[in-house]
Amino acid sequence: MANEKMISERIMKITESILDDYKKGRDIDKMDVFSQPDSEAVQDIAMKLLNILFPGYYREKNYRSYNDNSRISILIEDVVYNLTKQITIALRFREEYANESEDVIRDASEEIALTFIGRIPKIREYVDTDMEAFYQGDPAAYNKEEIVLCYPGLLASTINRLAHELFLLKVPLIPRMMTEYAHSRTGIDIHPGATIGKYFFMDHGTGIVVGETSVIGEHVKIYQGVTIGALSTRGGQSLRGSKRHPTIEDDVTIYAGASILGGETVIGKGSVIGSNVFITSSVKPGTRMSVKTQELVIRHREEIEGPRDHADPDGKAQNWY
Repeated sequence: MANEKMISERIMKITESILDDYKKGRDIDKMDVFSQPDSEAVQDIAMKLLNILFPGYYREKNYRSYNDNSRISILIEDVVYNLTKQITIALRFREEYANESEDVIRDASEEIALTFIGRIPKIREYVDTDMEAFYQGDPAAYNKEEIVLCYPGLLASTINRLAHELFLLKVPLIPRMMTEYAHSRTGIDIHPGATIGKYFFMDHGTGIVVGETSVIGEHVKIYQGVTIGALSTRGGQSLRGSKRHPTIEDDVTIYAGASILGGETVIGKGSVIGSNVFITSSVKPGTRMSVKTQELVIRHREEIEGPRDHADPDGKAQNWY
């Protein structure tokens, strides 16, 4: 009992010290949890949007096939309502809305939400081309259902296309929350500000990074571990709004592990960038770039140790490589 009392007293003192630390007025000391969008609500909105984009692939628990029109209508109303709520919170982060009334912000948020939903057919057009690019580009895909339900690359690019439209509508925080949700699920990190053309294909996908001001053309194929990034971020916030990331023109293929950096870097149409290539300057159309293959040395056990000892039938010699 005495030990429990001592622990309780220590916890009380620690709690008091942490509460005192909250009073220092730093950015980390912010206490109003309702002053920023709800990440779980944003994730739920993203999943419902996927249901709208792919009506025959994603289903809710209460799905009824005979009531599709009503189901989609209810989904759209639900998304508009909840997205409006989250945008209303997020718009406070825009300077022009910082001191506006709740009614003004609510009306602006509802208009943004409705405008965004009105762009769903355009988004679906792009997503459909992506799905086709995945199917045509990967012989391991036996059907398009497999691509929609199993491929992380299509999930990441689809959520990014949704987030990009919200980014264009100047919605703070929410687009980034959506793409970071996709990032956490897929290992693919695409900033919602990136501009990406039709027929975009990420093979395997894991470890791909695409920066905010990247511009990617049509029919571009990217393999795992590719970085399309900034050459330097030492300037910090002074670089905001500048073109920091590369432009990838149409029909370019970028193989695994390649890094393409810099806002002035342009990869010309039809180029092929080999694995592990590091690029910081522009490449003319139709260029083939690769790292010179290093010599592969293969040494067999017998060359190093000689014939096996008959007394060692298991061949468990150590440090032979």
